[in-house]
Amino acid sequence: MDFTVETATEAVVDSFRSTEDPRLREVLMSLTRHLHAFVRDVGPTPGEWEAAIDFLTAVGQKCDDTRQEFVLLSDVLGVSMLVETLNGVEEGTESTVLGPFHMTESPRRDLGDSIDLLGTGRPCVVSGRVLATDGTPLPGAELDVWQCDEEGLYDVQQPDVQPPGNGRGLFRTDDEGRFWFRTVVPSPYPIPTDGPVGTLLRVTGRHPFRPAHVHFIARAEGHRPVTTHTFVADGPYLDSDAVFAVKQGLITDFAESRDERAAERFGVTAPFTHAGFDIVLAPEVTVNCRE
Repeated sequence: MDFTVETATEAVVDSFRSTEDPRLREVLMSLTRHLHAFVRDVGPTPGEWEAAIDFLTAVGQKCDDTRQEFVLLSDVLGVSMLVETLNGVEEGTESTVLGPFHMTESPRRDLGDSIDLLGTGRPCVVSGRVLATDGTPLPGAELDVWQCDEEGLYDVQQPDVQPPGNGRGLFRTDDEGRFWFRTVVPSPYPIPTDGPVGTLLRVTGRHPFRPAHVHFIARAEGHRPVTTHTFVADGPYLDSDAVFAVKQGLITDFAESRDERAAERFGVTAPFTHAGFDIVLAPEVTVNCRE
């Protein structure tokens, strides 16, 4: 069969029909059909297609052990959040994107420890519970936390300024499912713009900013893990997050507290900033196999 505009798509689709893995076969066939439809719709010139390949090559070349430019590209195109939304569950805390800075392991810390290793700014306490959907506390749940500093930068962006693990912590909830840790209030920040994704944002007139937030991954036995954020209420960019991750149910008041007893309990001095954020985990889906 001659390879023509009319026959091209089915020729490539047919080439994948012998793929043993049924899911891989399905994905490759669908990808081929959609990609060919895109090419027919846009009609790129050879020079434009070469520029597209050069762009993707540059994205890959920008990736390293602490920077994932392909995740960033997925984020700004809204694909990361679309995948999260398609795979979300109706019960439990809403999921959001992982982001490009979960590239280093969080150090294990005790409840009440500070993840602010720089000791700057007014102290902030983040506390809450990890719960099942029926409200039952989940003791021993694992909570991976990471955030930027007050200047909007992560430790991996400033290896000569911030010690490794600054703004990161791996905690376990207590017998009542509670967690609490000390930190600083994070700031809004621009996603990295020194690579090809930054160029994409500039030429399309989009800003690179994310609203202030703290990242969480929560896990507990018998429950589905969730990757989520808590966003600082009343801050800028909540309505125009560069990676489309804001959900109203995740916006949290980071409020000033002058409660001396609470300050003593959390190991800080009043006044301090306090944010309360509970995480609800949906039950793990069990698939019953029948012969």
